[in-house]
Amino acid sequence: MSARESELLASLPTGLLIGGEWVAASDGGELTVSDPATGKPLATIASATPEDGIRALDAAAEAAAGWAATPARVRGEILRTAWELLQERRADFALLMTLEMGKPLAEADGEVTYGGEFLRWFSEEAVRVTGRYGANPEGTMNVIVSHRPVGPAFLITPWNFPLAMATRKIAPALAAGCTVVVKPAELTPLTTLAFAQLLLDAGVPAGVVNVIPTAQSRAVSAPIIADPRLRKLSFTGSTEVGRTLLTQAAAGVLRTSMELGGNAPFLVFDDADLDAAVDGAMLAKFRNIGQACTAANRFLVHESVADEFARRLAARVEALRVGRGTDEGVQIGPLIDGRAVDSTTALVADAVERGATVLTGGAALDGPGTFFAPTVVTGLPTDARMVREEIFAPVVGIVPFRDEAEAVRLANSTEYGLVGYTFTRDLARAHRLIDAIETGMMGINTGIVSNAAAPFGGIKQSGLGREGGAEGIHEYLETKYTAIPLTR
Repeated sequence: MSARESELLASLPTGLLIGGEWVAASDGGELTVSDPATGKPLATIASATPEDGIRALDAAAEAAAGWAATPARVRGEILRTAWELLQERRADFALLMTLEMGKPLAEADGEVTYGGEFLRWFSEEAVRVTGRYGANPEGTMNVIVSHRPVGPAFLITPWNFPLAMATRKIAPALAAGCTVVVKPAELTPLTTLAFAQLLLDAGVPAGVVNVIPTAQSRAVSAPIIADPRLRKLSFTGSTEVGRTLLTQAAAGVLRTSMELGGNAPFLVFDDADLDAAVDGAMLAKFRNIGQACTAANRFLVHESVADEFARRLAARVEALRVGRGTDEGVQIGPLIDGRAVDSTTALVADAVERGATVLTGGAALDGPGTFFAPTVVTGLPTDARMVREEIFAPVVGIVPFRDEAEAVRLANSTEYGLVGYTFTRDLARAHRLIDAIETGMMGINTGIVSNAAAPFGGIKQSGLGREGGAEGIHEYLETKYTAIPLTR
């Protein structure tokens, strides 16, 4: 570990943030965060208990009225200050994400930019929450429609984008006037702790943001969700866990936002620019080491160009440099842990057993660290697990199709509906596919769709609600209608 890495880790808060103070866990419990590239410990931090979770909700509930009454302009300026501080500290945040999650440093720096945009965007949206006023059609009363904060929110973030998933939830909540309790992923909590300190430095009042890393996720989350003071639950993670949280949230009829699993189709038609399609595939699949819910999961390629597409893509994939994300020129870091390696190994083995061919990669790499070789598999049968399950690894599986109708059928043959990608020069076809592909987001001739100014979210079992865009702040607002009789 370099001197700079040691210095950065030594500067981090290691407690729970409750009521504006960094405190130890009530039972003194701790958890250790490790570097997936080396397997070595990075830091030991406090691990919240269920009692600590309720203490955090106490603080959020106590601060709720004051924060809701804070002028929108003030809330927006605090978020803008947070964005400015993040730009000043971007090198530290990028390095920290690379250390605890494994992504290459250049991609981590890109996440600082992307994550920061939610702070800047919602600093501007805070003052744009508007209602309406006017007479009803009968002319008997005036109608006032207004919006107000939903109340204390519980935000559960995943490990794969430690900064952006925090800013994407915290920024709209604070802009709307909600206080929050944040539970970061056990595997990557350090970035969230650093970001929480940044928010304090930016002027966020005590109790408005509370952070509770824990190794007891279910035990800590359940009593918070069951508490009647909580009014909002936002979760990013697997569909399986999302279903459980929705069941728990039903008892209190909580407002929920769920950004769940994906099984993104990547369609390449016979008229596509293959060079552009390969470039798009490299972005859509290998960004973040393939560990993204938006990662292309099923490559559906017209049978007339499938072999050539596979050949060009395999050549690009073979050239990718694998290693620790802090090393110069590395493009693919480690998977998050050993379970991810085992799962990926099993998916590729299943594909081969069913008749698929591995063009490059296909196996775990020797340690230290949890690395898997970037992989291209072709001739993938539609009953393979790689077609049905989210891969979450740098693995491409190519399925040929005959015509547009079959491509649409294959693309929609999943319980998921987060994002789809299509490469074609036919504008009419592109517009048909916007309507035909069952996803909440769509990329036409591009491998990246995420943007803070756009509504992120899926349909079917990929989730509920939207994050980002003008829609994002309304996930944290209630709508109130007031009737005032007209007097003549």
